[in-house]
Amino acid sequence: MSVPSKPWDSELVAKWLEGRIEAAARDQATADRRGYGAEDDYDKAAAEEWVCRSLRTTARESEQAAFALRIKQLLDQEDYRITGIHDDRRVERHVRATLRKIAKMTKANEGFENKLRYQ
Repeated sequence: MSVPSKPWDSELVAKWLEGRIEAAARDQATADRRGYGAEDDYDKAAAEEWVCRSLRTTARESEQAAFALRIKQLLDQEDYRITGIHDDRRVERHVRATLRKIAKMTKANEGFENKLRYQ
């Protein structure tokens, strides 16, 4: 890991994850109301919610290196058990993409201050 320009703020990361969980839940509800044509949107939101929930506890309790290790452990998993999804392969692709995005943010230690709903 490179030397960060600012210190790791585990509370900021945890708050960012909480915000993403709430946004993903709203996105799932919206996609569910739209029906069959929005199954991909639903699966994408479900994947993001699962990732953020899986990382939330680690974010509060650990330093940057431990958080990055947890992301790596999740990336190394073979499959992800998420209920209510429509397509397992699509969800796995979205989970891995979300994990890679958060891994980049963690390595650079930036982006967690962005609280916009749509990212």
